[in-house]
Amino acid sequence: MPVLSEAPRLAPLYLKALTGLTKRGGELPSRLYERVGVQVDASHLAEYNRVCAFRLTDQLPVTYPHVLTFPLQVKLMTDADFPYPLIGTVHVANRITQHRPLHMAEQLDLRVHVENRRKHPKGEQFDMIAQALVNREVVWHSTSTYLRRGPHTSAPGQTREELPHPTSHWHAPANTGRHYARVSGDRNPIHLHPLTARPFGFPQAIAHGMWTKARCLAALEGRLPHAFEVDVRFKLPVLLPAKLGFHTNGTHFHLLTPHGKPHLSGIITPL
Repeated sequence: MPVLSEAPRLAPLYLKALTGLTKRGGELPSRLYERVGVQVDASHLAEYNRVCAFRLTDQLPVTYPHVLTFPLQVKLMTDADFPYPLIGTVHVANRITQHRPLHMAEQLDLRVHVENRRKHPKGEQFDMIAQALVNREVVWHSTSTYLRRGPHTSAPGQTREELPHPTSHWHAPANTGRHYARVSGDRNPIHLHPLTARPFGFPQAIAHGMWTKARCLAALEGRLPHAFEVDVRFKLPVLLPAKLGFHTNGTHFHLLTPHGKPHLSGIITPL
């Protein structure tokens, strides 16, 4: 279990990812990366809350530990023995379990590993597991599912489903990806600018999936249980700038295009 004394620097890791576009094959690595005694930076938390529309409190949004573990995830996915390139691997789902609220004053131990490689009709999937512990107790757990498309496959199709009409509407400006990249460290070029998104098949920059999840949960702030699981599936990408529709019944929620197609669907389950 390698223990890192500081968060990995993401800029060199992204450069490394660009040089590893053709790697393939092999098994998922079994090692676990860990950071111990991580203290939340108040100014960073405040900026994250502003970008994602959370209130300014000393309680961590349920999605915030994801950005703390993200550098560990990128390090693992850019290691030489990781079987898939980071660039082009698609984040298709995220499930977070919060066993109790986390607070800014608490020191966190962060752990990341990968597991559950399996076949998918469009290629292969795997799960990136991230955990936050306080006093050796797991208080937060996240499973991010990634899809690596195989040869001769198209983008995942959308199954037809009956979706409700939005109860509110939001606007995501063109710089949303750049703002979230600054607070999350996720500077994948598809999120930054149309010129850097086009080589990857997108006519415009697209919003981060975890920003869309955070933005939806910010709309539910004050109504969330203390202990709960929130499971989302990322569907159509959000091309920036975007008009977004949001609907929730308190348990299920959807982020929709102006034509009623789903960007994201999620469900909240109290523990």
